[in-house]
Amino acid sequence: MSDRLTKDQIAAMIADDIPTGAFVNLGIGQPTLVADHLDLERGVVLHTENGMLGMGRAAVGDEVDPDLINAGKIPVVETPGASYFHHADSFAMMRGGHLDVCVLGAFQVAVNGDLANWHTGAPDAIPAVGGAMDLAIGAKDVFVMMTLFGKDGASKLVRECTYPLTGVACVSRVYTEHGVFEITPAGVRLREPYGATLEELEDRTGLPLR
Repeated sequence: MSDRLTKDQIAAMIADDIPTGAFVNLGIGQPTLVADHLDLERGVVLHTENGMLGMGRAAVGDEVDPDLINAGKIPVVETPGASYFHHADSFAMMRGGHLDVCVLGAFQVAVNGDLANWHTGAPDAIPAVGGAMDLAIGAKDVFVMMTLFGKDGASKLVRECTYPLTGVACVSRVYTEHGVFEITPAGVRLREPYGATLEELEDRTGLPLR
């Protein structure tokens, strides 16, 4: 049995699964790592919520420009042909169905593809909607990058979300340290397990897996 995947390995797997020539938005947090693993020769164009098409990987060293950042305020580099536009235009792209894929983090994903990623419902938690609702409904494919289990050991892949929803039946794949879970009409399909067997993951998540 392979060891569980690292964040960079998960990001590389997502990058490989993004279709050639796709227009893609990467959410704040772990999903931004995907940019560091994309092969630009495949023509994938990254869109940022704060108004950029043609975002590149994270900037390093002398490349860092405090005015050139992604939606998570991380300095990035441009790719050839990069362009900039108003925040409202960026949301029009998101809501208008112009994005092929978005990659988001999550607190919970339900077996039917429901997504909860903006609030845990805890009294002291700070809600953070951002553009997640627009992306979840506007993108043609929604990939989620998250840990399969929370700090308390509870599964974040669930029968039904208990946190406030971001989008309904919108997630198509969930990428975790234990493998890729595909959300299908016939149930959740585990593409390949890492660091645990299928039976162990069924036991820990409490879900039937194909």
